[in-house]
Amino acid sequence: MKTRETFAGSLSMRGAMTGLGLFMALSAGGIQTAAAADWSTTNIQLLYGTNYADDFGIDDEKKTVMTFEHANGWKYGDNFFFVDISNPGSRGTNHYAEFSPRLSLGKITGKELKFGIVKDVLLSGTMEMGDGVYAYLAGAALALDLPRFAFADINLYWRTSYRDFVSEQSDAGAQITVDWLLPFKVGTVSLAFEGFADYAWGETGGSAPKEDNLIAGPRLLVDVGEFWGAPNHLQAGIEYQIWRNKFGIDGVDEDVAQAMVKWTF
Repeated sequence: MKTRETFAGSLSMRGAMTGLGLFMALSAGGIQTAAAADWSTTNIQLLYGTNYADDFGIDDEKKTVMTFEHANGWKYGDNFFFVDISNPGSRGTNHYAEFSPRLSLGKITGKELKFGIVKDVLLSGTMEMGDGVYAYLAGAALALDLPRFAFADINLYWRTSYRDFVSEQSDAGAQITVDWLLPFKVGTVSLAFEGFADYAWGETGGSAPKEDNLIAGPRLLVDVGEFWGAPNHLQAGIEYQIWRNKFGIDGVDEDVAQAMVKWTF
């Protein structure tokens, strides 16, 4: 006879397998069509901060992060990928990466799915991978049509963390992710307000259940390349990292102003 706990575990496993299947389908579409992209953009970022939360030795107080980031769009969706390398060239080097493919239901069906501020509905997935991190996320997304924004999205995921350094075999939970890009001018100076925010909750399984956690990285960047006649290539500014219950650890909070340089190919 199944207990309430084993029944809940069965539901979590079914949800995880469904999410994994959806993610693999999205990934297959993204990988097969990357070469036939309608548009693409690639950049390298360099960030430096000095007040990272290093409670229990989980991070370095001072850190340099180099990021490689790529996004593209194709006939039926889009893909996003990045990899962070922390403290490159030192003994403390570690890495973290995400791959996020999406399929547009509007493009696939040939029907306009606009309503209110929503301009499209998508199936979305993300794979997180790095030192001590391995997770699949799968769900749905809303692409928003907001005045003056280059893009703005809301993604809602079923989240399954298979392993991390806090707790092995964490139970399934959920996550909501928002991202945006708002270009604007102050006089003749071109700026961009961009960033992301992830809120994850419900990962209560494993030997050390995770607390609900929020990480956000709003950025304000100036197009400094424009000053010498090379716009849209070199930006500089600040990313302010906000993390509540860092890595799902209760009470470990972080607020870091990071100097940032971004080179777009």
